[in-house]
Amino acid sequence: MVVPVRTCIGSRRRAPRSSLLRVVALSDGRVVADPKAVMPGRGAWLTPTVEAHDQAVKRRAYRRALRLDREPDTSAVRDYLEALSAEEQARHRDTTEQAERLMDN
Repeated sequence: MVVPVRTCIGSRRRAPRSSLLRVVALSDGRVVADPKAVMPGRGAWLTPTVEAHDQAVKRRAYRRALRLDREPDTSAVRDYLEALSAEEQARHRDTTEQAERLMDN
C-alpha cells in the first residue's frame, strides 16, 4: 500500500500525510487548522508543532503555499497548536502518574 507523503511548509521535511496538519486559507484572509483535511479550498501541510508554525511564518510560507496576495492571519493555527501541545503534555503527565502508581504497588 502506498502512503501519501506531503511536505511541511515550516520545516520543509517530508512526512506521511497522516502525521501532518492541513491548514486552509479562508476568504477573509485568515488561515485555520483543518484537522480532518476536508475543508474546501487550497490547503497546505504543517508539522503540528508551534516551532514548525513559527518557521512557516518567518519564511512567509503560508502566503506562498496558499497563493495569497498578502500575509494571512495565522493566529487561529497557533492557538490550535498551543491547545494541542497542552493536551499532549496533560496526557503525558497522566501516563507518568499512572506509571508511578503501578510502580508503587
